[in-house]
Amino acid sequence: MSDTFTESRGGETGPGISRENADVDRGSARSPLLLTLLGPLRASRDGLPLPLGPLKQRLVLAVLLTRPNTPVSLEELTDAVWPDDPPRTARKNLQVYVSTLRRVLDPEDLGRLRHGPGGYVLHLGADECDTLRFEDLARRGDAEVRASAPSRAAPLYRQALALWRGEPFSDLAAHAGVLRASVERQHARRLTVYEAWAEAQLETGEPAPVADTVDEMVIRHPLRERLRAAQLTALHRVGRRTEALAAYDDCRQQLSRELGLEPGAALQSAYRSLLEEVAPSRSRGGPTGSRLLPPDLTDFTGRERELEDVSVQLGREGGPPVLLTGPAGVGKTALAVHVAHQLAARYPDGVVATRLCAEDGSPRPWASVLAELARSLGRTERLPTEREEATTAWRSWLSGRRILLLLDDAPDVTALGPLLPPSGTTAALVTSRSRLPCLESVHRTELPPLSVEEALNLLGRIVGHSRVAAEYTAATRIVTATGLLPFALRAGGNRLSVLRHMPLGQYADRLEHPLEALDELASGGLGVRARLAGAWARLPSATRDTLHALATLPGPAFTLSTAARALGSDGRNAQRALEDLIDVGVLAPPSRPEVTAHLAAGPEAERYELPWLTLLFAREQAAAPGTGR
Repeated sequence: MSDTFTESRGGETGPGISRENADVDRGSARSPLLLTLLGPLRASRDGLPLPLGPLKQRLVLAVLLTRPNTPVSLEELTDAVWPDDPPRTARKNLQVYVSTLRRVLDPEDLGRLRHGPGGYVLHLGADECDTLRFEDLARRGDAEVRASAPSRAAPLYRQALALWRGEPFSDLAAHAGVLRASVERQHARRLTVYEAWAEAQLETGEPAPVADTVDEMVIRHPLRERLRAAQLTALHRVGRRTEALAAYDDCRQQLSRELGLEPGAALQSAYRSLLEEVAPSRSRGGPTGSRLLPPDLTDFTGRERELEDVSVQLGREGGPPVLLTGPAGVGKTALAVHVAHQLAARYPDGVVATRLCAEDGSPRPWASVLAELARSLGRTERLPTEREEATTAWRSWLSGRRILLLLDDAPDVTALGPLLPPSGTTAALVTSRSRLPCLESVHRTELPPLSVEEALNLLGRIVGHSRVAAEYTAATRIVTATGLLPFALRAGGNRLSVLRHMPLGQYADRLEHPLEALDELASGGLGVRARLAGAWARLPSATRDTLHALATLPGPAFTLSTAARALGSDGRNAQRALEDLIDVGVLAPPSRPEVTAHLAAGPEAERYELPWLTLLFAREQAAAPGTGR
């Protein structure tokens, strides 16, 4: 980042924040411990550097810092420290590294670095780690924007950006894939905060700092339209109109050449203002235009038909909500986020995503979700506490605004009731494992597993296309063994990208072994077993009993009569049990073979097939103590 964001170091109260700006902070005393990773990993206490030890010990600390205050499993630490071939003493070595770090970081034994359920947790406050401070400042800036106070928001964003001293983990990222992934996330977050700062700074009437720094960000993100709009506006307002016109033309050509798209509404508005010699400004009393989305996947692959279907439906003003359904791990959230990023320019008043279930899978209270959405979009009035009144007030506020709501992981229709917008300019994209049959007036799009070609392309983008081409048959076995599910493919691909020495055929053998597959599909925080366990916990007990029974079948494909024998029931009750599995998104509707025109396809012509990984997990559950099987 440019020197524009580097504050004076004299008498600093934190990295990159001068004492003259300390009044922006909350005034609490800074902890004597400070960990910085927005650059080379460093630790200090009372301004004095702390010894972090050899490379592997620093890698352990770095991985813990990718998720502060959150458990990091022993497996993740092992993969990061020994990506190729961990020694038999790996667990003991990790314990030694952690013990040493505990003495360095927590000499007073305050419990800063603990081991508990799920792994090791490094407990840190916002003033003890630069990434946590970055997020704290950014959130406070967002709150000021929602309060229509850009003059207070801009310094907060500026302080957050000043914390960057270089590439995150610049001395360690090359040694661990999990650190490289963290670096990508940090860069995406930095971009979002920079854009928010630029817009707030422009509203203060001082465009020069934006004009002076925006080119560096544009070089990194040339197709980011929100950033380009800020660039055009800033250059225009400081009198560099020719440069602004050239920047728009450059962006327009790149969008057309690389994505086949025209500039979106926000960028075109900035361009029209440039042509009309009118410097554009946002309405201070109007919508904030929040863009609160998870980062888009850089290796998003395939799904052309579903992308077109969802995009067309959301592009129809006044159309119904779009419901994207499919089993766990099929990529519903990834597709929804990808579409939301692509269509963001159509919704200048805001694009916001929220999850409708908590981390443990339980539905979040409707009042909490609704309040979060309202705050994110800049609605300052408190909503009524009574459900119907709150729903009416919310829909009234949405009326006339061009907003896209991404409502992720809807557990049932009840959770959606108060959130869905009225027919009009606000659109809703909903994801759910269940088909939600009781939800009326909705456009449904079922997301199937990837095609083999799409799955091979995704695997190639993770492990290298040349590696896939060299062992094409084995690669095909791998993607088939993952059930063509993107989540499982990423878990397996990440593991293979670490195990670079392993032939693909050997890994395919492991995935095709029923007792090894789920163990192999866990790497770098991606755990297929954990994802399936979360989905399992949300199933009704009767549905779990059905899966327990189907787990006794020799393979994933079966007919209705086969299922009835496994369930110990007649055909009618067995069919209802299977339909329950279809409703909750565990089982695909049955397929029928081609029949001659004069023959009717009876129930025995229908063939069902459980996803392979779901069947393996159901077998594990059926064999677990206490299941009665």
